[in-house]
Amino acid sequence: MKGRIRLGDLLIGANLVTAEQVEKALDYQGQFGGKLGELLVETGALSQEKLEAFLYRMPTEPQSIAATGIHDSDLLTLLIKLIYAGRLETVRQFVEAIKLPYHIVLELIPMAIDRQLLRALGMRDTDNLVDMSYALTEEGRRRAQDALQQSRYSGPAPVTLGEFTEMVSRQKLTNETVTYPRIRKALGDLVFDSSMIEKAGPALNAGRSMLLYGPPGNGKTSVALSFSTVFDDVIYMPYAVMIEGQIMRVFDASVHTVLEPPVAREDNTFSFVRQEEYDTRWVPCKRPFVIAGGELTLEMLDLRYDAVANFYEAPLHVKALGGCFIIDDFGRQLVSPSNLLNRWIVPLESRVDYLKLHTGKSFTIPFEELIIFSTNIDPEDLMDPAFLRRLPYKIEVGAPTLDLYRQIFDKECECGGLVLSDEMFELIVLKITEEKGLELAAFQPKFITDQVLATCRFMDQLPHFEPRFIDYAIDNLRVHRPGAKGPAAVESRSFDGALSYMAS
Repeated sequence: MKGRIRLGDLLIGANLVTAEQVEKALDYQGQFGGKLGELLVETGALSQEKLEAFLYRMPTEPQSIAATGIHDSDLLTLLIKLIYAGRLETVRQFVEAIKLPYHIVLELIPMAIDRQLLRALGMRDTDNLVDMSYALTEEGRRRAQDALQQSRYSGPAPVTLGEFTEMVSRQKLTNETVTYPRIRKALGDLVFDSSMIEKAGPALNAGRSMLLYGPPGNGKTSVALSFSTVFDDVIYMPYAVMIEGQIMRVFDASVHTVLEPPVAREDNTFSFVRQEEYDTRWVPCKRPFVIAGGELTLEMLDLRYDAVANFYEAPLHVKALGGCFIIDDFGRQLVSPSNLLNRWIVPLESRVDYLKLHTGKSFTIPFEELIIFSTNIDPEDLMDPAFLRRLPYKIEVGAPTLDLYRQIFDKECECGGLVLSDEMFELIVLKITEEKGLELAAFQPKFITDQVLATCRFMDQLPHFEPRFIDYAIDNLRVHRPGAKGPAAVESRSFDGALSYMAS
């Protein structure tokens, strides 16, 4: 059986304790007993307040079938489908597949036997009940096939809509306090003015929508993506949610970063008989960060019903609950900006979203996530004042100052083994701003150094700057426009000079 993440691993994943502190507490627990959380508090590794807050947000294992909130007949049907589709045989496999505690699976097995859906095969070289083997009867196979015709969902047991709603409310971004050092660390090697960090911090703490705008190539997307490492909390996403008898699949391995379980130790093999376990119908993850660009459509923000499989896939923004949803290159989506904004104008204000099943039944879920719009189009050309008012944080990511531009250039030169003299730097700035008529942009240093290095390799020379190599690189910042005057005319002369050099 695959090892399950324990309380200690979850606390480590949330950066509340260290691995060494957990190992010390586990060693003490092995000698004297007690609960891990209490031992961590006693040793000073964790405060009681932080432990209680963490445990409050952790879904606990249901103690009975009734506590799952799902009817026993639905759980039994799901178990039969799992056994049939996965060719499962042992109780151990049943527990792992349906993600319910051992004692609940032991309640379902007698029901299946009484209804002549399962038959016992006996033990396999062990006296442990988790290795007891079973097989579907002919009636069990027929029932599984009929059930799969009605719904092809055969995954972990779902949670109820009420449980999902409550968990989303418990896992708000505002549970964490974002500090200046956190954002600075998240930005890594990215060079930005400190004022940008000071503006972004309050937005992250408030969990309210944010607009990043400014000319292209200055790092709006990089800034937005770096926020994914600002938050430390572990949150829990359900594999699936049951709504009015319908299944909505939520967990998505392409979106959610799972805290991987450790390699099981010998004293840690049967996770379902240990204390302090969470409900494994929920997957412990880092806060999700979903990014959608030009491919975004309105349909992607609605429940996707598979008429063949007969279950639903949660929309992108539902998968992003508890985290961030980044709309990159806003204004260039397949859906018009006005339609997208109209779709979200109510959720952004009320923090509640409305979804509809194909049966016509509507339901609500909390809209607890940070929406980040990133655009290089003038915001006033994209949205009306009413919507701009609903974006409380509007942060311009503009062109870097000359000092920041030099810092960015120096970092790129260091990575490429180049030495940039003051004279060469001044020449580059002059050519970009005066000859090309362009503004400085944060992407240019990497663009230019990459091109210079490529030219040096082609010429079989050591990495270095020289005027003609710089010319070649800067010429590629903007295409030549025949017949143009002013900066474009200079551009034409530089282009002709490059051709003359290459011809010679």
